[in-house]
Amino acid sequence: MSALRIERDGHVLRVTIAKPERRNAFDAELIRELTEAFSNVGDARAVVLTGDGESFCAGADIEWQRASIDLSYEENVEDALRLYEMLVAVDRCPAPVVAWIQGYCLGGGCGLAACADVAIADEGATFGFSEVKLGIIPAVISPFVLAKIGPGAARRYVLTGERFGPEVALRIGLVTELAPSPDHVVAELLGSGPAAVREAKRLVRPDPGDGSALAELAARMRTSEEGQDGLRAFLERRKPGWTD
Repeated sequence: MSALRIERDGHVLRVTIAKPERRNAFDAELIRELTEAFSNVGDARAVVLTGDGESFCAGADIEWQRASIDLSYEENVEDALRLYEMLVAVDRCPAPVVAWIQGYCLGGGCGLAACADVAIADEGATFGFSEVKLGIIPAVISPFVLAKIGPGAARRYVLTGERFGPEVALRIGLVTELAPSPDHVVAELLGSGPAAVREAKRLVRPDPGDGSALAELAARMRTSEEGQDGLRAFLERRKPGWTD
């Protein structure tokens, strides 16, 4: 069964992460499907990205993490590169991408939000760059996040891993506004010249660069003693060694 629901609504392509029972968390199949979906949007004039149910995307799927915890360094690099390529596909999507964020938006979910051209949050959304709580780092999502929130906000929220609400997300620039729906932004996009909007996106989108070094950094942390302890502690529902 597909992890995505893709629907064409006139000039709008709606991409919904359809794993509500897993809080729409990432696994290898979802990463593959998102990469493919955003690489092939055709002549859509806007793409709306959201999550089914009560969450947008709660980061990495627990069972996927459980299966990947024993991967070698080289396998971790490959894993991280696939995630990076997915984020690049969203970021470089030729049509404007509007994300509507409800519920949990954690870890890689914040990376997805950062890749959207316009990110709109519901008033009940919860955000967090939670990787450091597991002894790892948000290396792969960092170029997209830094382009959105800048180093000032990152020095707090990426370092602490704390969760924060939509008002903070709005203040630091991770989202552009709080609203119960993205429809008003989609209407504005459809009222603009289709070719002009696509060229304007090319004009303002920063280049995230090559992800190889970031994938290697992510793999080094995941296979480190601290990263292994943090990930295993999370899966075993215990505190990692550094909290003693």
